[in-house]
Amino acid sequence: MPSPLERAVEVMDRLRSPGGCPWDAAQTHESLTRYLLEETYEVLEAIETGDRALLREELGDLLLQVLFHARLAEELPPGDAFGIDEVAADLVDKLVRRHPHVFAGEEAGTADELNETWERRKAEEKGRRSAVDGVPLAQPALALTAKLVARAERAGLAVELPAADAYGARLFALVQEAVAAGVDPEAALRRTARAYRERLHALEGRAPGAAAEAGEKKGPSQ
Repeated sequence: MPSPLERAVEVMDRLRSPGGCPWDAAQTHESLTRYLLEETYEVLEAIETGDRALLREELGDLLLQVLFHARLAEELPPGDAFGIDEVAADLVDKLVRRHPHVFAGEEAGTADELNETWERRKAEEKGRRSAVDGVPLAQPALALTAKLVARAERAGLAVELPAADAYGARLFALVQEAVAAGVDPEAALRRTARAYRERLHALEGRAPGAAAEAGEKKGPSQ
């Protein structure tokens, strides 16, 4: 009897195979990227709202994306192809290799020291020569800036802020301040945005139509 995870792989194979689902059969790594992003944000929302049932569902949807991309990779030419087993095997090797304090009897140290060790081992394995190698530029701007600032600080580099528009410079400075205080600026702004939305909903509930009337009187730019 296959485990639920094995069954999920079988279902993905069936959807992708001839006679399966035409939509699934037409997908590529590139066409699925927007779904991967959407599912990731939906997992974040489930975590932020504390909805455990929704988190379970959204983690399943995110797992589907991993299974889908791994299934597509099986169809690559020989030498390039890999599947979910190889993905899992690489993950296991990485986790064991980067946790010698768990699997090889090394001294553990503090959580901060372990984080530094993890980053150092990752840089060595990937042959990175810059403090910011490997930082994905496609991530949201706040998260990107925070990561770049944190990497520069870890490397002991005092980087002068490049010329930018006034808003960009002010936002960058705020991110630097947040990172220095140990605050995740992306998460902080998301919490504030959620609170703003809740207050907006409350305002709409107290006085139906009042917000729309105020908008008409003030105009769209005010």
